Amino acid sequence: LMPQPFEGCKLLINKGLSSHFQVNHSIHLSPSSNSSYHFGATYVGNKQLSPSEAFPVLVGDMDNSYNLNAQIIHEIVSGLRTKCVIQTQKAVWQMAQLGLDYRGKDFVASVTTANPNIIDQSGVLAFHYLQGITPKLSLGAEYLYQYGSGMEGAVLSFGGRYTGKNWIAAATASAMGVNMTYYHIGNESVRAAVDFEVNLRTRESFVTLGYEIDVQKANMTVKNSIDTNWTITSVIEKKLLPMPFTLTISGILNHVSNKCQFGIGFIVG
Repeated sequence: LMPQPFEGCKLLINKGLSSHFQVNHSIHLSPSSNSSYHFGATYVGNKQLSPSEAFPVLVGDMDNSYNLNAQIIHEIVSGLRTKCVIQTQKAVWQMAQLGLDYRGKDFVASVTTANPNIIDQSGVLAFHYLQGITPKLSLGAEYLYQYGSGMEGAVLSFGGRYTGKNWIAAATASAMGVNMTYYHIGNESVRAAVDFEVNLRTRESFVTLGYEIDVQKANMTVKNSIDTNWTITSVIEKKLLPMPFTLTISGILNHVSNKCQFGIGFIVG
């Protein structure tokens, strides 16, 4: 729901080569950061679970600096899914992550490991569990454990989510902070959300209010947000039918620092 702004000029070209394989090219020219080119590819397998789900899924992305981001998602057996994420920076290995998710009738349990190193005995382990208490209420917990390089630490957090007729409220709490989110659907064209975050270590709080308006007659979507730092963000997407083109305009304005950013993008496909 919250807008994803950008600065400068952006061109995104999506090309479907078959019903299972798609590639994309992305060019971003920015005056304040390094310009970049990304090439991405997505493959979706033949194992169809629903109209919106099929496995395996392979996603890859590489930029002009030879930084690679790759993901593999597959359902091994019914209810058990695995996800592997690999990141490299040029020829240097940055991250390897492997996770397993099991989806039961009214619960989801998962375990994830990141950068495991048997020789140095280092890495990160994360355990998640989400239980449906009622058809509308779900409660869960997460345990994050990091070890190695002379350091060891763990963080335990709890969370909950309640789903109403046209709204969703969620909250998470740990020793590091508290986060609360409220999402409301006004009608088929208007949606709004508010996010409240408290950092207990720095004793700072942060609130973001955002909304989305879908102007169907104009084939246009408007996303705006404002936060407690007085930063206003806006992203407008306009579909140029009947051609498969989308025009995107992005803007950021901070009243305190008196700084602004502007971006314009074009999506093909």
